[in-house]
Amino acid sequence: MSRCSDAKERLMGAVSELIWTGSYGSTTIDQICEKAGVKKGSFYYFFDSKSDLAIAALDANFKAKKAQLDSNFSPTVPPLERIRCLCDTCYQFQLEARQKYGSVLGCPLCTLGTEVSTQDEKLRAKIQEILEYHGKYVESAIRDAHAQGQIHAPDAAATARMIEAYYDGMLTQARIKNDVEILKEVPTGVFKLLGVTEQRPLVV
Repeated sequence: MSRCSDAKERLMGAVSELIWTGSYGSTTIDQICEKAGVKKGSFYYFFDSKSDLAIAALDANFKAKKAQLDSNFSPTVPPLERIRCLCDTCYQFQLEARQKYGSVLGCPLCTLGTEVSTQDEKLRAKIQEILEYHGKYVESAIRDAHAQGQIHAPDAAATARMIEAYYDGMLTQARIKNDVEILKEVPTGVFKLLGVTEQRPLVV
């Protein structure tokens, strides 16, 4: 693919990285164009604003991640193993990010959402949409685990929100402390919330 034809994808990749490693507010269109190797005129050919670019990037990133989520949360995978896999994948993702960027970066959606939620309604709504979609995977695993008698969680949606809140909170703590190792505690915490004794160590 030529440099011209993949300019849109490079812009989306650039804004994702700059926001995740820095912040939305501090990231300028000039910085995005420079990192993407794209002229400013090309930016405005594809996007009306930084917000529109960020929304497109969020959509693209989730679509890229969805295949893995579909596989990890397949009904053929035991329900609690699906949740365990989410914890393992999260740790590995954050570990690789720290090795690449030198810092623990936490959840890109939650980090961005807390920054812009009172400033950009379209961007806030997109983040909420993706987080809720992600939460449905956890909810389905909890519902199946309850149906199979592995846990007691008659309100799967409420239990999923509790798990997601814990999960996101630990990611935030990891970012603030710049300590990826605390994410090794996530599986134990999640399974305690579900009333399950989890002893298998985190895959590293």
